[in-house]
Amino acid sequence: MPGVLEALAEISKYIPAVEKPARRPSLPTRLMWTGIVVLLYLIMSEIPMIGVKTAGPTASAALSYLLLGMNLGTLMTLGIGPIVTAGIVLEVLVGGGLIEMDLTKPRDRKIFMGAQRTLALVFAALEAAAYAFGCRFWLQPGAGIGACPVGLDVKILVIIQLVIATLVLMWFDELVRNGWGIGSALSMFIVANVLKGMFWQLAAPVKYKGEYYGWLTQVLFNKDPAILRLGMPDMIGFLATISIIMILIYLQLMRVYIPVTSPRYGSIKTRIPLNFIYVTNIPILFVAITVSDLQILANIAASISGPDSIWAKIFAYMYVYMRPPRGLLDSVQDPVHLATFITSWLALGLLFGFIWVEVAGLSPRHQAENIIKSGMELPGIRRNVKLLERILARYIYPLTVISSLIVTGIAILADFFGAYGSGSGLVLLVGIIYSFYQSLVYERTLEMYPALQRILGR
Repeated sequence: MPGVLEALAEISKYIPAVEKPARRPSLPTRLMWTGIVVLLYLIMSEIPMIGVKTAGPTASAALSYLLLGMNLGTLMTLGIGPIVTAGIVLEVLVGGGLIEMDLTKPRDRKIFMGAQRTLALVFAALEAAAYAFGCRFWLQPGAGIGACPVGLDVKILVIIQLVIATLVLMWFDELVRNGWGIGSALSMFIVANVLKGMFWQLAAPVKYKGEYYGWLTQVLFNKDPAILRLGMPDMIGFLATISIIMILIYLQLMRVYIPVTSPRYGSIKTRIPLNFIYVTNIPILFVAITVSDLQILANIAASISGPDSIWAKIFAYMYVYMRPPRGLLDSVQDPVHLATFITSWLALGLLFGFIWVEVAGLSPRHQAENIIKSGMELPGIRRNVKLLERILARYIYPLTVISSLIVTGIAILADFFGAYGSGSGLVLLVGIIYSFYQSLVYERTLEMYPALQRILGR
């Protein structure tokens, strides 16, 4: 398996990439490039593909369209799905021990990133081929695949457009990550889509079954308080959105402190802060995208072999029972769906939480090594990595369990009450914005004190 990754990484050398700037641009310039990248992404999500006349659901239509930034029939038909899915697959393989790699080592990290770039384009090509040869964009509902009204040339053209669009998104992300911008472009795309979905749920001026879809427009124009509405934004969801955001902000600021001393500096005592939300928002991102991929796989299977095929039904049933409910009324109407949703999300959240801790260098072993390298030690504990690892495991593993369950539980609670932007979307929104704020503070501090850049090797 490592040989496969090395082969994929070798192929990635022939895929054009964005180089790091010779000199790091100023903070305003980097903010400008980040904004431009997000704007170009939003524009691409509205540009129809050549050979496809009609676009599909907007980004607010379903969980997959919201978090993966998909808009069927446009250049963003696949969204960020292939890129994120490639990362999830490789991280699960590495975190599960199926591939022996140490991502703290520069060589292994380079191979991992190269393999991810190649695998993302492979996934993009496979998904695009399934959509095109399944005639997803041209068939009328109920028509057989043999009745597809376009030829092979149009299908190949669509595949090429979608693969190139995925490559452009990879360039956008590399441009931001490599120092031209701030943060992660993929994270900014998720924020843009969640905010767009929240706006439509709050103030969409369109009607559905005689009612305005947006809650605020319903209240203003139909003079209806809309306290509860089946499958549509309502007052309960609005209040839940505000409450969930406040809870998430509070949790982001909570810390768990581990006391340490430094023998190098006269045994000065200090504390190492660990985020209470130790796993950050990554597990809920993995869970949401895993569930979203089930819907995509169901659509692809239905396009290729028809809606009655066994695989189309399996993926469709899995998605139906694992998808988030659409508000309080939808939750209580189907207890089986609600129970399956809660159980599967909590289990997956816990699984991805432990995987992320191992992959991201947050495990007790990695933290123990970092403490020893920094010259710190726990009071009364000799400088031994294995001994220190056992002590830290008492903090880190319970914190991983608690934070994974809390983050996933908040997302579940938000979906139960119909919070705008979906529960997973809100968790990601608050986490990404808070991380972006920390990056801004860090970069601003470096600009104010240039000496710090030399100390940090910048």
